[in-house]
Amino acid sequence: MKVREVLGRSDYALISELVPQGSQVLDLGCGDGALLAFLQATKGVEARGIELQPELVQAAVARGVPVYQGDVESSLSEYPDKAFDYVILSQTVQETRRPLHILTQMLRIGSHAIIAFPNFGHWRVRFAHLVSGRAPRTRLFPYAWHDSPNIHFLTVLDFEELVRAQGWSMERRFFLSGHKQVSGLPNLRAEIAVYMLTK
Repeated sequence: MKVREVLGRSDYALISELVPQGSQVLDLGCGDGALLAFLQATKGVEARGIELQPELVQAAVARGVPVYQGDVESSLSEYPDKAFDYVILSQTVQETRRPLHILTQMLRIGSHAIIAFPNFGHWRVRFAHLVSGRAPRTRLFPYAWHDSPNIHFLTVLDFEELVRAQGWSMERRFFLSGHKQVSGLPNLRAEIAVYMLTK
């Protein structure tokens, strides 16, 4: 099944479908605030963002999105429990030093956590590693090993094992290959995984 794009990304389209009208939303590692601006315009959400890079914070503020500069690993403890309806972490969890800490904090400060991440179990990644004998480089992972922002290489199976071990609930899950939704064998066939979790 083909998935539409929002701002050039299919995972953004799925995320925007998961967030209801008028929700309170926090986007972690929100970049230039494009997703939050879209959610403000289309869903009337009360949006907040955290971003580390100052130039991206400025771009987000220029879009009219309230974003502050901070490190998500240390900033989340400042928020009270259930301060937001939805906390979003889109294609950033693999770049964090303490992903379990961040996921736990997301579910503390938000009623729902939406996490999207690149699946390192995808067959192209496996094939690239097998054939080259080097750190895999694919369309989705174009970086050299020394230049990559990715420090954790998780798969669909890894993530779901963690969710079960923590006793969290998977309310929704979607798997993408390009602009198509994948149903069977997601650990092998999905390039991007999108989950909505509750505690």
